[in-house]
Amino acid sequence: MKKNSITSGFQFTKYEAPFKTPFEKLFPIFQELITHTSGDFDEAIDWLRQLDVEYQLTTPEYTIDDFIEDLKKKGYIKDEIKPDGSGGMAITAKTERAIRQHALEQIFGNLNKAGSGNHKTKQSGKGDEQTGDLREFQFGDSVEQISLTESLKNAQINNGVGEFKLTERDLVVEDNHHKSQMSTVLMIDISHSMILYGEDRITPAKKVAMALAELITTRYPKDTLDILVFGNDAWTIKIKDLPYLQVGPYHTNTVAGLQLAMDILRRKRNTNKQIFMITDGKPSCVREKNGEYYMNSNGLDQYIVEKCYNQAAQARKLHIPITTFMIARDPYLQQFVNYFTEANQGKAFYTGLKGLGEMIFEDYENNRKKKIR
Repeated sequence: MKKNSITSGFQFTKYEAPFKTPFEKLFPIFQELITHTSGDFDEAIDWLRQLDVEYQLTTPEYTIDDFIEDLKKKGYIKDEIKPDGSGGMAITAKTERAIRQHALEQIFGNLNKAGSGNHKTKQSGKGDEQTGDLREFQFGDSVEQISLTESLKNAQINNGVGEFKLTERDLVVEDNHHKSQMSTVLMIDISHSMILYGEDRITPAKKVAMALAELITTRYPKDTLDILVFGNDAWTIKIKDLPYLQVGPYHTNTVAGLQLAMDILRRKRNTNKQIFMITDGKPSCVREKNGEYYMNSNGLDQYIVEKCYNQAAQARKLHIPITTFMIARDPYLQQFVNYFTEANQGKAFYTGLKGLGEMIFEDYENNRKKKIR
């Protein structure tokens, strides 16, 4: 839009999309494929070539081979020696970071475009006392003050459900007397049920995990983040391992994951602690005191379920809220998550396989249910 120098009105011109190089057009597709293939470069490129045949993504002037060469030059891939002694290519830490940033922008909206990620924090400290008062975002407010739930609701109301995005006008902040440091444990379910019945639940789970990891590490640099995965047992992984996550021939030992998460948080000095759990909501395994596993994949086993509720209640006693990201729509699994969340007085996001655009937010802290559409 440019102002007419002769009249007091405005002259409108046709919108032209920003110019993108061939590399810039292909790179987001490559990031999606790398996520789906759990970091397997060769498989991702095979898929990219197939998509190119079907949708003509490249031209004779810029081919897939040219794209691969640019990936090398820009530091996104490197040479590696495979276990069988043959040569190949692997993604670098730069790509891992780009994938996490891509996931953050997809799920939470690109906050950088609204300029909200660059405001200086007015004050910082170890204490945190929220006033509970909500107001519109103002220049100078820190990202730590943003109420994610209220802001997401505004984004859906203001922008509709066609394309989820979060802009500065959607942001709502909660006044704080003092800033806090938060210790977070992110739990990811890698049991076999995450890919069962033809549904790929692990890929959206990884995207949510990478987005949360990127959000915490970039927007809240003073906070701590630990990541663990749980199948038959539970163990910790590093942030850089997220793109490579795969499910295994495992049952779901939610209890082991919660126990490890609480053990980690007990060692943290920060007063404020929380657990994020990404799962399809079906616990099917516990490890008994004698070291043997009790497993049952048929429905919800009450013996296993009760142990999960006990862990949720234990976390509540330790003042550790649990936020569950539910990657499934099965009613009986959602009912389990409801009871689990109530036992902890935590929160639940029902993301399904389509992301946060259709989620239902359960807030047991305030005893109300909100549907964000």
